[in-house]
Amino acid sequence: MNNRYSIIIPAYNEEDAIEKVLKEILTGDMKGQCEVIVVDDHSRDNTLERARKYPVTVLHNIQNFGYGYSLKRGITQAAENHIIILDADGSYPVSALPSLIAEYEKGFHMVVGARQGVHYHGSSLKRIARVFFRLISEFATGRRIPDINSGCRVFRKDLAVQYFHTLSSGFSFTTTVTLAFMLNAYSVHYVPIEYHKRNGFSKVHHIHDTLRSLQIIIEAIIFYNPLKIFLMCALATLLVGMVCIGVAFFSPLIAIQIFLTFAFSMLILSLGFVAVFLRFMDRK
Repeated sequence: MNNRYSIIIPAYNEEDAIEKVLKEILTGDMKGQCEVIVVDDHSRDNTLERARKYPVTVLHNIQNFGYGYSLKRGITQAAENHIIILDADGSYPVSALPSLIAEYEKGFHMVVGARQGVHYHGSSLKRIARVFFRLISEFATGRRIPDINSGCRVFRKDLAVQYFHTLSSGFSFTTTVTLAFMLNAYSVHYVPIEYHKRNGFSKVHHIHDTLRSLQIIIEAIIFYNPLKIFLMCALATLLVGMVCIGVAFFSPLIAIQIFLTFAFSMLILSLGFVAVFLRFMDRK
């Protein structure tokens, strides 16, 4: 290991797992090689107290601000330029970190643990959402993305912080930081890791967070590669137009109504995309 690292662990109601994760870091291969920062996102259980039992830096959010916010706060606080992020629920094996670091020290800007195993797949809804988000992201970046939102990764602090204004403060932080690196021509490498069964209950609200993730992904693409979004809208309009040509053989009036309704919807959506882009530009 050539560099020193800051390990950022966002934690929200993880009293059942946080101690095990910290013990593995402080006594394993990473012992003495890293700074550890736990960001407690206003937990309602004993997560904060249990984290404070260990020789690590513990930050406490005065309110529950979200996963991405906690990561941004921890990264900002970090003393080292080489950052590792890891969940507090025990789902990512600490033992996998040396292999990620070994790849990172070959010169990659970011190395991501691509989750494998039975505990990763989850429900049918989660599988469909992952595939859908991955396809959109791969279309936008033109690159293969085995795991768009893995929470176990290594990257450079100085590169990440320059995109903080575009990165999600919620669960989509990892998705948007992946897009930010890829769409700005930074190298992102994936290493397969075994994903473990998490301790406790997931904090993800599937329908709400899925819709929110879709919004965040679209916003990130609009900011970094807006042409791809408008191209998708144009292709969708063309596809509907071709369908309407077929419908016109049976009912020309219905075909016209369908096409005009869809085209008008795409126009409104495109205006929304422009508004999002202008908002991002105003933040810079």
